[in-house]
This record gives sequence, C-alpha cells and structure tokens, in this order.
Amino acid sequence: MKPVLLIDFGSTYTKVTAVDADAGELLGTAAAYTTVQTDINDGLENALALLREKTGPLEFCERYACSSAAGGLRMMACGLVPELTAAAARQASLGAGAKVIKVYSFQLNEDDAEEIAAQKPDIFLLAGGTDGGNTEVILHNARVLAGVGGEFPVIIAGNRTAARQCQRILENRQTFVCENVMPRFGTLNIEPTQARIREVFLDRIVKAKGLSRASELISGIMMPTPSAMMEAMQLLAEGCEGEKGIGDLVAVDVGGATTDVYSIADGMPRGMQTVYKGLPEPYVKRTVEGDIGMRYSIHGIVQAAGLARVSQLSGLSEQRAAELVDRLAQFTDTLPDTDELARLDFALASLAVETAVTRHAGVMEEAYTMMGLTYVQTGKDLRDVRQIVVTGGSLIHTPRAKEIAAHAMQNPQKPMNLLPQKAKIRVDRRYILAAMGLLSRTAPQTALRIMKKELTSDGSAE
Repeated sequence: MKPVLLIDFGSTYTKVTAVDADAGELLGTAAAYTTVQTDINDGLENALALLREKTGPLEFCERYACSSAAGGLRMMACGLVPELTAAAARQASLGAGAKVIKVYSFQLNEDDAEEIAAQKPDIFLLAGGTDGGNTEVILHNARVLAGVGGEFPVIIAGNRTAARQCQRILENRQTFVCENVMPRFGTLNIEPTQARIREVFLDRIVKAKGLSRASELISGIMMPTPSAMMEAMQLLAEGCEGEKGIGDLVAVDVGGATTDVYSIADGMPRGMQTVYKGLPEPYVKRTVEGDIGMRYSIHGIVQAAGLARVSQLSGLSEQRAAELVDRLAQFTDTLPDTDELARLDFALASLAVETAVTRHAGVMEEAYTMMGLTYVQTGKDLRDVRQIVVTGGSLIHTPRAKEIAAHAMQNPQKPMNLLPQKAKIRVDRRYILAAMGLLSRTAPQTALRIMKKELTSDGSAE
C-alpha cells in the first residue's frame, strides 16, 4: 500500500482525501471547519482525526494540498480594450485559479487607484496593447500602480515594447515580466502568465494566508483549489497514457459564495452559416460567478432569476420564499433540514446552475447579409457536450442532484443559448475533484481511474 494524503484548505471546510496510489483506490474522505482565523492547522488536525476514524492509522508517504482559504487567490487586472486585452487578462487570471475582483480597461484614474488600494489584491495583472501597438496606456497604468499603497506584486504581460519600462516604473514593488497575453490582434497567449500566477501564489500568497506552517507538514501546497479542479476536469475529459477520458464536459461547482463553471471543449462554430465574433475561447475555460452562491450570495440568485422562478421551483409562495432567503443570507450556516428549506435549496441550486452555465456558454444571433441569413456566434458552443459533472454541498448531499444538474442543459425555449442539449450527469458525491487534480500531478492514471469510478452517474437528462 502507498497511502497519499490530499488536502483542500477551503474557505469554509478543510477537506482531506486518502488514496492508495498503488492500488488506485480511494481509502476515505473527511472534512472539518477551516480555522483560518486562528491556526489553519487546527482545522487540518480535526479533519485528519475524522479521517482516521474511517481508515484507521495511515503512514502517508506523500502529502499534497491546494487552497482557497481566506478568500483564495484574489486578483485584479487591467488591459486596453474591454473586448480584447482586458478580456485576455481576465481569461489568464481565471484560468490560473484566481478570484478576479475587478478588470479595468483603458487608463486607470484616481478613483481606480483608491479602489485598488482598498481591495488589497494578492496579485495585479498589468496588460494592454498588442506587441508593437499602443504603449501609452500600459505605461500610464504602470505609473498609477506605482503610486498605489500595498504590498501586492505586479505581473506585467502586455505590449513587449513597454514591458521593461513598466518594470522600471514599478521598481518600488515586486514585478514579473511575462509574454504578452495577446501578442497579436485576436491571438491569445495566456499559458505563460497563468504559470507565473501559480508560482507567485506558491511563493508569496501561501505565507500571506497563514499557510506556511501547514506547508511544513506536507510535500507542498501546489496550486489554488480552482487550478486543481481545472486539472482534474482536463484529465477526466482527455485521459492520459494508458487510460481514456470521458470526452468533452461541462463541470459546475456550486458554493456558498460563488459558482464556478468549467468547460473542456473546443466550442467553435459547427456550421458553414455561422461566423464567430470576439476573442477565441480557450479549450479549457473557467468562469466564476461572484454574485451567485447558496448562502453568502443568495440574493444574487434571486436577482438574476427572479423571485417568481424561485417560487415556481420551490412550490413556496413568493412571500415565504423571500422570508427564507433573507434568513439564509443572515444565518449562512443554516442547513436545509426542513421540508421548506430543502425545497428552497433545490430551487436556488437549480437556478444557480442555470444562471452560471448560461453566462459561461456562448450565444447565437441572427444577422441578415447580402448572402442571406447568417448566424453570429459569441463564446463557446457547448451543444455537443455529452458529459455534465456537478459538485458542491447543495448537489452532493441531495437525492435531487440530477434534477438540479439538468438546469445546465439547453432550454428548448431559448435555443440561442448554446448549452448542452443532451448529456450524462455525473455527481461528485464524495467531494474528491480538487484532490484528484492534485494527484494528477504525480499519478494521473490513478487519479483518472478513481474519478471514473467515484463520479456516480445519475443518468441522462433529456
């Protein structure tokens, strides 16, 4: 036996997963409240004690961890044009597992500088201009950032002509120069910046979040939790040497504060009559809906979907639904332990999935040209995706996970939203996806086999 411990320091729970890397078996999982306000090791020890009750004593040969504790990796970014370099900066940040607080476009002003200082980001991504293009804006923004207080480092990933000059302007803070996130018009190059963001997270943010003591107890804090999720999803979709994947997929992680959506699919136009508009979407894409969550962002679900939809899905009156929503927003640790709350949670989770996946997916519009009717696609076309993976407490602890996940499917009444049309639903009942992303770094075949075995299939949604 080769026991490996995988740890996810979450904002609310510290989750531990034990696997036998030799046999490719899941040995057990457990979770305890994250004690980030005192000593994060206390929560870890509590989780390990619960794990030992299930597995018995284990001598772990390796220990790996990811973290989103204390708010995760909080980033701000700026670019030139909203639809181009600013969008590229956002994609680079999200793809690295960050929580993007704000993306600015054009020139930063005094109000922006005050906002940046108040928000205290962990990292700021300075982008803007294609190589050989506009340098005025990125140099101006570097000067503004130089005058902002705070200890956050700056990653410079804009016009290469101005990169070193930006670095000299920002000599009062730690800087890193990367390749331009958009070196040519319409061309993305976000992987080098994503790699640098993760390195900064490991070298700097771990200490800032009070995880340095915990890091001494394990082989390494390898990545932000969303990065671990992305690696798990890509492995599950594509497979690895010696083990096939399950194909293109959409994954939804519904949390208390945010809802994350991942898609592993090309998503480009599939018909000759369709033209693509905007930046090309990354094959591995992540979006975060910061206003959509089951407790801390519960009012965001209601605002996005409407109280009438909440009432319709829950079977509660609008007045009663509103009363319960207000209560849950105030008492965020409330569990759905009554029939009313269970029905309300079902409605809220369904609408969180629906809203988040709709925002993540592309849309189609009709346009009339000299050649006749043409379709214009913006974003990813996910209609052919045949696998939907769901996780999060509101889905893994309910027998109605299939019904909730079905809201990630295309609504026949809204055919221009490019969501999956028919898919098998897989549920992460034991909360192992981030752990398998960690394991994929050293034992991808084992991680993939465990996921394929443990992700329970709840049938297909038509």
